[in-house]
Amino acid sequence: MYSPKEYWSALAENYDTADAFGLAPILHPRTPDWYNKIIDLSQYRAVRRALALALISPAARFLDVGCGTGRWLRRYGKLGFSPVGVDATFGMLRIAHSHGTVCPLVVGMAYDLPFPDSTFDCVTDITVVQHIPYELQTKAFREMVRVLRPGGWMVLLELVRGEGAHIFPHSPRAWIEEVESCGAKLKSHFGQEYFFLDRFFVYWASKLFGQRGDHVDLIQKDDAHSRSPKVRRLYWHIRRFTVSLSAWTDPIFARVCPASSANHSVFIFRKNY
Repeated sequence: MYSPKEYWSALAENYDTADAFGLAPILHPRTPDWYNKIIDLSQYRAVRRALALALISPAARFLDVGCGTGRWLRRYGKLGFSPVGVDATFGMLRIAHSHGTVCPLVVGMAYDLPFPDSTFDCVTDITVVQHIPYELQTKAFREMVRVLRPGGWMVLLELVRGEGAHIFPHSPRAWIEEVESCGAKLKSHFGQEYFFLDRFFVYWASKLFGQRGDHVDLIQKDDAHSRSPKVRRLYWHIRRFTVSLSAWTDPIFARVCPASSANHSVFIFRKNY
């Protein structure tokens, strides 16, 4: 049976110290470094856009839920905020510390946050609740709203498509309804990671090699083409082109396509007074 804590603990345990940015354990563990760097940069641009839309004041106290290896905490600190990280696994926090994360780091579950009510000005959840089983997701959102001060902001980046043993996505509308039922109001949302060209290539590559699953699932597992080193090298050589071009054209698609056609959506909520 899937357990989020055991899943992330195992990834932290198998962490490759050659991954200088600490991205593999919290993005796609079995993919090349360049791939995770492109995905990370795409997500960072989206989070920066969300923070700008929220007009969060300098020195605001941030809680990053499921902070993992600390990539967002380090960025929030550089942006002038006062961040705190919470993660279910000590192993992830150990990696965060080894990468120069100097803000407070706390062990805790998203659905049982170890903080008093109304502690933070902003709570961020970047691809975290999508890994929590459906029956616990509402409890996690209630906790995030609870630790926000009245009028505080919540920024989420979550999957709106995909399938797999450890991902539990919703449609954008379902994510919105779930959070709003917990006491926060949606202010804005937009799609992130359309990557149409890359999704097209992965789809046909999966057909060729007889793989089942969608784009999100296929890039996270040991696929059939990995059985041949030459084929695997060719596959990732082609994907370096499709991913790079997809990332470059994403801002164009974001302006003309609905959020539901992206892989993720970014949501900006404000806690009710």
